[in-house]
Amino acid sequence: MKKFFKILLWCVIVCILLGTVIFLVKNSQDKEVTYQTVSPEMGSVERTTVLTGKIEPRDEIEIKPQISGIISEILVEPGDHVNNGDIIARIKVIPDEGQLSQARSRVEVARINLEQARAAYNRTRALYDKKYESREKLETDKAAFDNAVAELDQANDQLTIVRDGVSAANAQGSNTLVRATVTGVVLEVPVKVGSSVIQANTMNDGTTIARIADMNDLIFKGKIDETEVALLREGQPVSISVGAVAGSDYSAVIEKIAPVATDDNGTNTFEVKAALRGADTAGLRAGYSANATVVLERAERSLVIPESVVEYSGDSAFVYVLKSENPRQEFVRTAVTTSVSDGINVAVSAPELTTKSRLRGAEVSDGQSTTSQE
Repeated sequence: MKKFFKILLWCVIVCILLGTVIFLVKNSQDKEVTYQTVSPEMGSVERTTVLTGKIEPRDEIEIKPQISGIISEILVEPGDHVNNGDIIARIKVIPDEGQLSQARSRVEVARINLEQARAAYNRTRALYDKKYESREKLETDKAAFDNAVAELDQANDQLTIVRDGVSAANAQGSNTLVRATVTGVVLEVPVKVGSSVIQANTMNDGTTIARIADMNDLIFKGKIDETEVALLREGQPVSISVGAVAGSDYSAVIEKIAPVATDDNGTNTFEVKAALRGADTAGLRAGYSANATVVLERAERSLVIPESVVEYSGDSAFVYVLKSENPRQEFVRTAVTTSVSDGINVAVSAPELTTKSRLRGAEVSDGQSTTSQE
């Protein structure tokens, strides 16, 4: 009995050893790897970039007063359409005491001169009627009297302008009436009734009464990185997407590319302006955030393959072309020339490649595929 168990024990040990050897031998052998294959297709590939920016009117005008004072009336609101010459506000003048005093003094002087000139003229005319004075003297005194009348009128008009801001000779063109200088839409009225305003001069930009723009002439203003600006050109078409307008796709054309870069948080960028085209821009508002998609490069009627099947080595690119499937897959490493890539697909060219070629793709392992790049 003991001999039987001893023999059985040895048999079990031998079986375990044989199984271990067989397992190790099988694992030491190369596994057969299977790859998915893809075929090139004829098509086109575009490389695009997206510019972030906003929608702006091409021309935006700031209306400023021609006289300092206080706003007494505002006749427009943001969103109103105005024509060139329309009155948008009225200003009440607060006269300067020094200027007012000078204007009053000028009126008094002019009135005194007029009385003297009138008396001299009346005296000369009476003597002339009696043949005691010459005609030349009469004409001289008459001219002096007319000048004195004109001087008093001018002094009174100047007093009215200083005191009221209104010229008696041109009440309709008074500086107290703030008028639109262009035809367009009122974007903003930053002042209120009772606000003090200052006229523009060499020392001050003046107070803005309103901002007006033509909303039928809009542009997109955005920025592009210096690495891509060389691929843009004036006249290039652009597709504009406005975040506030769902599904928007407005067409535009690049008009200007800034010649000088600006520092944008350590990155050199160039400003790009594109003019929006078409009548469908009527609903757009100034200041909308927008993205502009620009096609930088395009390859048409080219062999297109997934970029994941391309192996890059330095400045060279290779693909693996299937040569045989039986008894196992065999691939040949083939050099290709790549051109435009959109990050997913790439256009390639090589004498050995056709639409019937089959290229090595992802590795198939246990029914699943994994990307393989040697």
